[in-house]
Amino acid sequence: MKLIAFIKNWYYRRKFKRRNRSIGGDLLLILVLGFFGIFSLFPLLYTLTSAFKPFSEIFMYPPKLTVENPTLNNFFDLGTIIEDFTVPFSRYVFNTLVITGVGTVGTVILGSMAAYPLAKYEFPGSKLMSNIIVYALMFSTSVTAIPNYLIMSALGIIDTYWAVILPAVGGTLGLYLMKNFMVQVPDDMLEAAKIDGCSEWGIFWKVVMPLCKPAWITLVILSFQQMWGTTGGVFIYSEELKPLSYVLSQLVSGGISRTGVASAVSLLMLIVPIGVFVFSQSNVIETMATSGIKG
Repeated sequence: MKLIAFIKNWYYRRKFKRRNRSIGGDLLLILVLGFFGIFSLFPLLYTLTSAFKPFSEIFMYPPKLTVENPTLNNFFDLGTIIEDFTVPFSRYVFNTLVITGVGTVGTVILGSMAAYPLAKYEFPGSKLMSNIIVYALMFSTSVTAIPNYLIMSALGIIDTYWAVILPAVGGTLGLYLMKNFMVQVPDDMLEAAKIDGCSEWGIFWKVVMPLCKPAWITLVILSFQQMWGTTGGVFIYSEELKPLSYVLSQLVSGGISRTGVASAVSLLMLIVPIGVFVFSQSNVIETMATSGIKG
């Protein structure tokens, strides 16, 4: 019965809804989007297959997406190179997990806490601060590299995890994203929570953050990808503190002979970010209606 009711509702919505495109237009749109979707998957599939290609197939022209003679030699060669490291490979993995975890959590929490008063309260200078946040998004990392280094040096945290984490946590992307989402949270909900005796801190954690789940899940993905791929730049010099991406980038700098190893490294570096995205994508596509705001 529920299925029949759903079909009837869908039919009447389609019948009385003003159509902007014909059926042919819808089919054309589906074909175009499908083509570009398949096209966007090509680099990922090529990276996956290249990791299992023998050396002779990697340089085959024209390149092929399939593997004729799959092999694990690229991963065995990578393991052989890792065994010669002076620092255990697990240490590099630990460094990356610390930087990525602390940086991602810090970006989400601090960005959300800073966005809340800007989105729901008006105070002297609030509009100016909002404009500064937007302007800050226009500057690339190459422009802010020297100021960041001078600040980290003045704080005395060069060659530590914090030299990489703090600039990422202090970025304005998370603040901008969370602010624009929190603006859409109805003020009536916040007033109702205050009437029920909820504190400002409780409103933020129990009302605002659950409703903004799609926004901060998206921010988690963006921040995780940024922190996972960081090499430490000019901030980390000690070998014991270097992240995984820096070490793996050094592995593939040995010339053409390490092309197979480079393919294996590329696949390994993609697995974790893709896993995080796949796990979180259902939350990313949520709207305000599915988050409990509508109704």
